[in-house]
Amino acid sequence: MALTWERALEDGFQTGEAPSWDDVCALAGTLVRAASAAGRTVGFAESCTGGLASGAVTSQAGSSEVLLGSVVSYACSVKESVLGVSAATLAEAGAVSERCVREMAAGARRCLGADACVSISGIAGPGGAVPGKPVGTVWLCLSAPEGERTLLRHFTGDRAGVRLKAVACALALHLSALVEG
Repeated sequence: MALTWERALEDGFQTGEAPSWDDVCALAGTLVRAASAAGRTVGFAESCTGGLASGAVTSQAGSSEVLLGSVVSYACSVKESVLGVSAATLAEAGAVSERCVREMAAGARRCLGADACVSISGIAGPGGAVPGKPVGTVWLCLSAPEGERTLLRHFTGDRAGVRLKAVACALALHLSALVEG
């Protein structure tokens, strides 16, 4: 079955088999075409995916028309200094939290000047779990002219699988805003 943005946002996607890189890149191609048709620019603020989302988009012809950039903010210091995530958010809620991804997405829109940005922060594993945040916990946030949408996911699989699922969800969030408005 082809990877669609609707499927990537379904609850069952969390525990299913991870998509292939080719499937993720095909979904990125759908985003490039949709954003181009809408005259919309996009960007990312990536933590646990380390640039994979923007890498999937730039694998597609025409991506330079829509992708303005991505901030890879793996370290909390970069989340704070580049994206403007508050020290209080990092201390109180942590990097893997709804509060953090909201601030990351807003900061990416500000830094990049994109119409819409999706942020991703999570625990890809195999280590890094903390009480209440097991391996596979990923928060995402879409910041767009229509508003914000956050998503909490608990992905199963190995590190590579968690990261591919997170990228697919990030692409799907961008597409959902373009399609649903």
